[in-house]
Amino acid sequence: MSGDDHYLPLALINILGIAGIVIWHLQGRSRPTGRLIGQILVFAGMCLVVYTGGIAPHQPDDVHTEGFAALLSKSARVLWWTHLAWTIIGLIHIYVRLNRKPREAHLILDMAVAVIYLGVALSVMGFVFGMPVASLVTTSGVVALTLGLALQNTLGDVFSGIALTLGKAYAIGDWVQLSDGTAGRVTETNWRSTNLLTVANNVVVLPNSTLARQVLTSLSRTDETHQIKLGVRFAAVQSPRLIEEAMRSVLQSSIRIVKDPSPAVALTAIDAVAIEVELQFHVASLAVGKLAKNEIIELIHGHCKADGLALALPAQSLVFVPATPCGEASAANVESRSPGAPLPGLPL
Repeated sequence: MSGDDHYLPLALINILGIAGIVIWHLQGRSRPTGRLIGQILVFAGMCLVVYTGGIAPHQPDDVHTEGFAALLSKSARVLWWTHLAWTIIGLIHIYVRLNRKPREAHLILDMAVAVIYLGVALSVMGFVFGMPVASLVTTSGVVALTLGLALQNTLGDVFSGIALTLGKAYAIGDWVQLSDGTAGRVTETNWRSTNLLTVANNVVVLPNSTLARQVLTSLSRTDETHQIKLGVRFAAVQSPRLIEEAMRSVLQSSIRIVKDPSPAVALTAIDAVAIEVELQFHVASLAVGKLAKNEIIELIHGHCKADGLALALPAQSLVFVPATPCGEASAANVESRSPGAPLPGLPL
């Protein structure tokens, strides 16, 4: 096909390319589906014109080398490569939506978009403008090495974020707990950091490199139920069976804990002064953990008064005394206890 025969296809490609940009901006971010469909249709039209017009965007143009024809040819090829990048990116977004990928997959999407744009930029410089791509790649490598040395910490966060995303250690909305005690719901993850919303409604911003070095416990896999253990000490003058029954009534009376799995009462230890009990129960999520624990403590207080149970003093406040028969109150004094002070059992 002669150079004059290319004018009409080149003009059509320019018109379609510019029209696609206008449609893209007119659709706006509020209509992502419409933007993607419009982009795909425009690029399909450009490919049809390229095919019927015998134009090869991946080859340098030897026909139009100067003047308006050269400008028209180069602009058509640049627009074609640009719309190719946008169409590939659009198809990737469609794939992610159809497969209902998690929202944190935008890290991988951003990386894919960067690779696509880099490839298209090199293609435009090599195929459209005839620049030596090999030299550009070599120069870019030197620049990348220099930037890498200058931005070691930032790049560490970036690659740690990619590793955490690929490893699927957590998802947006998961409750997680770190080895340093920090716990919260994952609200955002990006190239540099991950944000946790704590129970106290504070946002903790963790650099990805720091997060990758810590032991992470997921509190939302396979569901968000969370176990809480509460220890209570009762005076040894009371029957263990009576204490166990009273604590079971406490757990059954609670409205903030879940009943499946069933809560449990474990008698963990006994000595001359106290019987130690551990209440084990689950809550629907870590967010209601404090409320449930407060309710359980309130119910323990009420049942102790109703059943005549006495709490024991903390173990740290006791001193060693000779052993006494089981079931009898120990005459153990508390450090600095004044004469006539009550025994370790503290009735409520």
